[in-house]
Amino acid sequence: MRLSLVIATTWAAALVVAQGATAAAAPGAATPAAPVGDALQRPALATAAPERAVLLSAARAGQRLVAVGERGLVALSDDEGRTWRQAPCPVSVSLTMVRFADARNGVAVGHAGTVLTTADAGASWTLRLDGRRVAAAAQQAAATPAAQQEAARLVADGPDKPFLDVLLWDAKRMLAVGAYGLAMHSADGGVTWQPWMDRLPNPKGLHWYVAQRAGDTLLLAGEQGLLATSTDGGRNFRALASPYAGSWFTGDVSASGEWLLAGLRGNVWRSIDGGAQWQALASPVPASITAAVRGSNGQLLLASQAGLVLQVQGQALVPLRAAPLALPSALLPLRDGRLLALGATGVTLVSPAEDKAKAKETGERP
Repeated sequence: MRLSLVIATTWAAALVVAQGATAAAAPGAATPAAPVGDALQRPALATAAPERAVLLSAARAGQRLVAVGERGLVALSDDEGRTWRQAPCPVSVSLTMVRFADARNGVAVGHAGTVLTTADAGASWTLRLDGRRVAAAAQQAAATPAAQQEAARLVADGPDKPFLDVLLWDAKRMLAVGAYGLAMHSADGGVTWQPWMDRLPNPKGLHWYVAQRAGDTLLLAGEQGLLATSTDGGRNFRALASPYAGSWFTGDVSASGEWLLAGLRGNVWRSIDGGAQWQALASPVPASITAAVRGSNGQLLLASQAGLVLQVQGQALVPLRAAPLALPSALLPLRDGRLLALGATGVTLVSPAEDKAKAKETGERP
């Protein structure tokens, strides 16, 4: 698979490069995809074992789990991750993030400026946006010379920039963010789009990797410590001073007001006052953090590029005693207390309770 240079120096690139290197030998891998322009018009190829292919994100849609990954792969499970089947997808570009507003309505974003929506819990998908339409919308909305210049660049570049996260208010309203400051908002379920690049404080056009929301509070984060927040549901944004100058890859915003951001070299920082002050959490290994999620009990859990699953305990990250994972990209809590981990080798079920029990038996700390 030919990759965009947009994310060549980030964790995402490291993972996708690994995907390309291993895909041919992986049992669940599809055949190599066509160039990006063709991949936007070609449905995803059938994959024999979707649970063993490269998967980058997963979300819950009622009783169903929906995972997305390389070359337009969409995988569904109706038994808490025990078995999987592939769902049709109208594109064969890599999908980087999937989120659901409710049990049926969800959004997936990915390479080439792709945004897909579903209204049937992931069984079928509609292409709502791609890089060419992003450029056209930017041209139409450009009201200043700077905006016109940026829109012209998007047109000239073609559909080469990925969306890397998407934030949902409900089944209709969404904000997709990604490389080179891409930010597109829709208030009608993806039927029409408005560029938000000028609304966000990102003068250098840095990559956005993280989009989180709790009520009317929004937190966006990206490369070189890029941070922005809104407290009025996205009408206005302001830049935040970052406690770390490196890239943020994942985060969490809770209804209680606790923020957590994590990224390069194991940097994890927490704020309880809306980003005014931050406190570092000690990490056992200086490996980039690639996923953050709240477990079924509300506890924060993270995954690192070293293959560790970490739990937040006080002011430190403590590894679970699970076997190391292969380049984990996402975590999803299951209803029985286990975790679904996704990454370069597909789906892995992690059992924190069993790890703690084993640690107790051996006298080791989990």
